[in-house]
Amino acid sequence: MTAATDRDMMTRALALAERGMFTTTPNPRVGCVIARDGVVLGEGWHERAGEAHAEVRALNDTRARGNDTRGATAYVTLEPCNHQGRTPPCSEALLGAGIERVVAAMNDPYAEAAGGADRLKTAGIAVEVGLLEDAARELNIGWLQRLRLGRPWIRLKLAASLDGRTALENGASQWITGEEARADGHRWRARACAILTGIGTVQHDDPQLNVRAIATSRQPLKVVVDRHGEISPSARVLAGGAVILVTATRPAASLPENVQVITAPDRDGRIDLRAMAAALGAREINELHVEAGAKLNGAMLAAGIVDELLLYIAPCLLGDPARGMFALPAPLTRLVDRVPLSIRSVEPIGDDWRVLARVAAVATATGAR
Repeated sequence: MTAATDRDMMTRALALAERGMFTTTPNPRVGCVIARDGVVLGEGWHERAGEAHAEVRALNDTRARGNDTRGATAYVTLEPCNHQGRTPPCSEALLGAGIERVVAAMNDPYAEAAGGADRLKTAGIAVEVGLLEDAARELNIGWLQRLRLGRPWIRLKLAASLDGRTALENGASQWITGEEARADGHRWRARACAILTGIGTVQHDDPQLNVRAIATSRQPLKVVVDRHGEISPSARVLAGGAVILVTATRPAASLPENVQVITAPDRDGRIDLRAMAAALGAREINELHVEAGAKLNGAMLAAGIVDELLLYIAPCLLGDPARGMFALPAPLTRLVDRVPLSIRSVEPIGDDWRVLARVAAVATATGAR
């Protein structure tokens, strides 16, 4: 098998894995191609937790097409699992199917499931790991971070004018960006495990905080940061689907049964944002999508828990004293303390621009709000 063929097959497996972008949570997104001599015999991807893994679906597809799996190569974006969870081990399924060679994009960092490559090698199967690994890791960036740090990958989404303003002084913000940018924002909502906002946004905008502009079979969990538990039981964000309310004190009002309360106070009686992130990680939240106001955005950035910024920039100017993107807990007095970013991409979306940037380093702060 040539290197070019291997790359083509893994590229296809990665594309298959993306089909589970909105649905696999809390599991990783995984795709698999079964091929022989560069010809695809069958393929599959993991769709949702508790259902067949990508390798099993690919093997079943191969057989459904009337193709023989014996002597074939399996291209999979993650090392085949080697444990009995809600589904049997994929390593054993590949062995039972007579697969001769396995090419995996990356090793499995999840200790309970890892070891599939060694199991296959012990049985005489040729195993290679590392082809298009960076792309495979990007596809599961939140899952990998949760396993490594115990918290989600946190992405802040903002829509702003070219001069960095997110709303007029009176709070009017609908709509700074165009319809295409708003629909694109909903795609990023859909891939997240949870969407977070603050009580200020809830009280001012009364958002639904769900995915509407695109089709999806799963709605993300909703999270509201509400220090004093002031949320109204009639707020639209509480209607339908599971909601987590993060407070420093228990709310006085009786809330709907779909609302779970997390208390995470710091020493000053504010919300410990790092503790909140850890609590969401413990609930298997891989990617957290944040759509909040400048105060909460700034507090999360200062707490060192923001990983990525998703910015939609509109070709317009709002000027002062319109609202900005980040209100840091303490104003910077030295340029050396600025937050450096790594620009990942800049792309036109309709009449607007989408900027994806990663936080290269974070300011140190108390992590409280």
